[in-house]
Amino acid sequence: MKYSLTIILLFFVATVFAQEETKSNKLVQFSGIITDADSNAVVPYVTITNKSYNEQKYAANYQGYFSFVAHAGDTIEFSAVGFTSKTIVLPTQIADRKYTAKIQLKSEVVYLQTVRVYPWATVEEFTKDFLALKVADDDMAIAKRNLSPKSIKGMSQILSRDAQEIANGNYRNNFDRMMNVNMRQTNPLLNPFAWGKLMQTIFNGDKLRSEEQ
Repeated sequence: MKYSLTIILLFFVATVFAQEETKSNKLVQFSGIITDADSNAVVPYVTITNKSYNEQKYAANYQGYFSFVAHAGDTIEFSAVGFTSKTIVLPTQIADRKYTAKIQLKSEVVYLQTVRVYPWATVEEFTKDFLALKVADDDMAIAKRNLSPKSIKGMSQILSRDAQEIANGNYRNNFDRMMNVNMRQTNPLLNPFAWGKLMQTIFNGDKLRSEEQ
């Protein structure tokens, strides 16, 4: 009787450990999307590391989406440049073999010390450059020089027409074409009245010459 109870107890313990091992090794399809915690924008190409399974690495796509097979209870780490790494643990009790999560990464802000850049190494170099500085004319003098007839004539010869000038020219051409659409020019060679007038002019010329003689 004592040996029977021992065998039953060992069988029960082995069954419990087997169930626990089966639960811990349950495979699940882990999927989700990674976004910025502040702006809710997707974070692309995040590196995903399974800390519980030989440091196996995965990567999210350019839309922040990821999907891979993991074990229930695995520790997953998410890391990206410019963001603070985040670690989550998958639940051990999952109803089905699919688990979905939304991962939010916090932006990592690095404060740098203020750096002041001086263009001159010494006061003497600053004084030298300041004395050699050419002071420009005032705005009125510059405006008069740019609006002088010589300057405008020179610019009209080298500058191309702008869009407004081209549009005005096209508008005038289209308007003239529209107004003269019904005004057709006749060929004087096909006009009998023109021929008659020409013959009359010729006859009158011969008559005048005969009268002068």
